[in-house]
Amino acid sequence: MYNCDYLIVGAGFAGCILAERIANILSKRVIIVEKRDHIAGNAYDFIDENNIMVHMYGPHLFHTNDEKVFKYLSKFTDWSGYEHRVNASYKNQLYPFPINRITINKYFGINLSNETDVRKYLDNIKINKKIILNSEDVILSQVGYELYEVFFKNYTNKQWNLYPNELHPSVCGRVPLRYNDDDRYFNDKYQYMPKYGYTKMFLEMLRNNNITVILNSEYISLINKINYKHLIYTGPIDSYFNHKFGNLQYRSIRFEFQKQDKEIYQKYPQINFVDKDINYTRIVEYKQITGGNSKSTTISIEYPLINGEPFYPIPTVVNNNIYRLYKSEADKLSNVIFCGRLAEYQYYNMDQVTARSLIIFNKFR
Repeated sequence: MYNCDYLIVGAGFAGCILAERIANILSKRVIIVEKRDHIAGNAYDFIDENNIMVHMYGPHLFHTNDEKVFKYLSKFTDWSGYEHRVNASYKNQLYPFPINRITINKYFGINLSNETDVRKYLDNIKINKKIILNSEDVILSQVGYELYEVFFKNYTNKQWNLYPNELHPSVCGRVPLRYNDDDRYFNDKYQYMPKYGYTKMFLEMLRNNNITVILNSEYISLINKINYKHLIYTGPIDSYFNHKFGNLQYRSIRFEFQKQDKEIYQKYPQINFVDKDINYTRIVEYKQITGGNSKSTTISIEYPLINGEPFYPIPTVVNNNIYRLYKSEADKLSNVIFCGRLAEYQYYNMDQVTARSLIIFNKFR
């Protein structure tokens, strides 16, 4: 029989941050139960056969404007500066993405020379939307039909199995629009990678004798073997309630890792494939992100899936209505805390789930 003050389900960002705070600030005993064979959740990384640090569940690129979040995580890792760059492949041509001045000039074969010219050009082709109802409205109101059709419509459909007009505005609204030549993917003040990887950062986070981690275990199989006072749940909220209101939809991905016998495989760390007839969404080359001295390189090809490990909540009206039913049930539970992307059915970035976890801790401490 195990004994603890807090039982935490899941060893990703939310679970590990709350475990660290509870153990170090409250000096309480914590047990984390994780169904996978590793900690760090979807941020898990490791050194592969090419001596390259790869991310098992797709590239995790830390970026934030939140100084408190950055300072908190800095307790557990040193950082290496990294600014992510992406190109979109359309009909075998590469275009900077998010859309910027270079993208517009290359695609339309024109020569806009400054930001004012870009704004004027987009003003002539964008669609004035008085009300933004979905992700299609977001993009049309920024860049008009043609750039929407080329760079967003089919790629979004491949990624989500839904078109932008079926998705909440926040999905495509996450992608910035630039009027200058800035080709970085993110705008944030802090853009770094953990110097020794995310897994090492989480190991440091959990370095406390009050924390016990049990891997390769479904929490439901251990629930009667653990005496606990409070439960923190970071898994899918519909699973917790045995899908009583129906299944929430999540998007999954299959990652195909390949060793390439060349020092560099592609021109950019990430290339998104926006053509409709290509069934994968992107190719990521990890050496360009995490470094590594090797004459070979490692890439991952991503194939979105309808079924599989739940990665991304799908923000549609139907799903949001179902989630509200589960949220209402969760609010009735006095000793269970729901936190994280799956438990709150929110498409959190890493900095957002960090901030959210710290807020939740400060509420119940």
